[in-house]
Formats: sequence, C-alpha cells, structure tokens
Amino acid sequence: MNTTSITMNRASSRSGIAWKVTLILIPLVTLGLLLWLRNVEVVALRQRTVSSYGTVPSFQLVNQNGQAFGSARLAGKIWIADFIYTTCPGPCPMISSRMSELQKPLEKTDVHLVSFSVDPEKDTPEVLRGYAEKLQAEPARWDFLTGPKSTIYKLSHDGFKLAVSDGSDAEGIPVHSTRMVLVDRHGQIRGYYDAAEADAMTKLVADTNHLLREQPR
Repeated sequence: MNTTSITMNRASSRSGIAWKVTLILIPLVTLGLLLWLRNVEVVALRQRTVSSYGTVPSFQLVNQNGQAFGSARLAGKIWIADFIYTTCPGPCPMISSRMSELQKPLEKTDVHLVSFSVDPEKDTPEVLRGYAEKLQAEPARWDFLTGPKSTIYKLSHDGFKLAVSDGSDAEGIPVHSTRMVLVDRHGQIRGYYDAAEADAMTKLVADTNHLLREQPR
C-alpha cells in the first residue's frame, strides 16, 4: 500500500470518527439547550411580580361533609378557588381535573383548595362528597362548598369579579368563568388563571410558590 493510500485511509478513519462524535453530541447539545431554556422560563416565572386585585369578602357556606365552612376557616392561608357544578356538560370536568393536579406539587404546603358550586340547589353536600371522591380530593385541604345561590353568585360576581349566570336563559344551564383564583394569606386576590389555557397551571404553581416565599407560615 503506497503512502497516498495510507494517508487517505487515515483521513477517512478520522472523518468517520468525527461523524460518530457529531451524531453523539447533537442530541446531548439539544437536550442541554432545552434544559437551559426550561430553567430560564422557571426563573422568569419565579421572579415575575404577583399583582393584587382586591379583597375576597367574608362568606359562610357548607362543605361536602355538611359542615359550616366560611372565610374564617381560610384566614391566614394561601388558597386557590374555582367555580364549578357537578352536572356541568362543559368545562367543569377539565377545571376540576386541573384543580386535582395541583394537589401533588403543593402537597408539602398549607395551600388550601376551594370549589364553589354554581348550582347549589342540586349540589347538596352528599352530591359534592361523591364528586370529591371521584377526584380523589384530599379531605383536609380541598373543600367543595354549597349554600344559598344568592350568596355564591354575589361572591363570584362582586367578590371574585368573575362572570356568572344562573341558567335562566334559553338553555337553562348555569354559565360561569373557567378562571381559577389565587388568594394570599391576607385575603387578597393575587392572580387569575384560565384553566383552558395550556400554561395556566405552570403559572399558577409558580405564583403560588412565590407567595409561599413572600408569606411564609
């Protein structure tokens, strides 16, 4: 074998090795870039300001266990609220599923979850208890509330500033907001999150963790 052939073989061998190394490095570099971008997003969410949108008024209702449950039970706690009803043919299952998903990332905190029924005449404590069981709701940290319709609707519209309709229109079904609401330890509304949006839960968990640092127990 002459010198030219040896040189070509060595060049070809080096080229093959370089190509294999490149094939190995491409996915590693891509993964590293994705992790870096994810970290940048998380840091940005942690550092963003959590605004204030007013105070939740006091209320007194009944939970899924038939026990009196009012705003006094939430005093000093960070809590997340939504408005749903158990026979909802629309977004409620999705909203409640999103709420259920919050239990895991917030399990080591004192954050409380509260679901208000906008169809309290049908959603008795017994019905709500069955609904809670289907969602595998943790009894000590997630309450489902019912009571006078006027109280709940006033709380939704005037207290949380959420749209709500009592179902007196042509279709005869309650209409309500798909937004979840974050409330701080002082009863101040600190954020609204549309459960129908893909990144809503990421933002909600980030803002909740921000409040936990801002307002430790």
